[in-house]
Amino acid sequence: MNPSHIDHLVFTAPSLEIGVNHIEALLGVRPLPGGEHSRMGTHNALLRLGERIYLEVIAINPNMAKPNRPRWFELDRNDVTPRLAGWIASTTDIRTAHGLRPEIFGPIEPMSRGDIHWLISIPADGSLPLGGIAPTLLEWQVDYHPASRLQDQGCSLIGLEGFHENADEVSALLADINLQDEVLIHPITKLGQAHLVARIMTPSGARVLR
Repeated sequence: MNPSHIDHLVFTAPSLEIGVNHIEALLGVRPLPGGEHSRMGTHNALLRLGERIYLEVIAINPNMAKPNRPRWFELDRNDVTPRLAGWIASTTDIRTAHGLRPEIFGPIEPMSRGDIHWLISIPADGSLPLGGIAPTLLEWQVDYHPASRLQDQGCSLIGLEGFHENADEVSALLADINLQDEVLIHPITKLGQAHLVARIMTPSGARVLR
């Protein structure tokens, strides 16, 4: 199995402005404009967290037509609030990794933003794999990592943790896809809600993103 790595964190919001303002207030740096996803009717802003990792703030683009399918990352929900909704694991062999648990990851689809192209797993109903605690899979189809072209604003990912009632299942899945980065998975009771916590170093010190 080819190795996989934390590629980027996905922060959803009811609008891109709300999401960007939330991140700026928390981290003290402002994510920069990214682009549009015509197939999903969304747009994003990006914050570099390393040479091959970044934070994506994503929201519905009100200037684009609604797609004839559910949008990704549960953005069609009526109760979207600013939150760390999910994360992406990149691999150079998405089909093999996807084949381990296709019912969790969802179909593999081609996607693009400008001149950047990639393959990504998207559940058909727009849901997040295991509530966002399991990663979305991605394979870049460019010869560079998009994070390397983002402005360095002095932020880096310190750690990522997930909380899920089936913590052992999530941990086993991460081992199966040969994840090379540490993602700590903790159990919660069935009354608890699955969620992610990222610790990010900023120019003003360490901050926690939920």
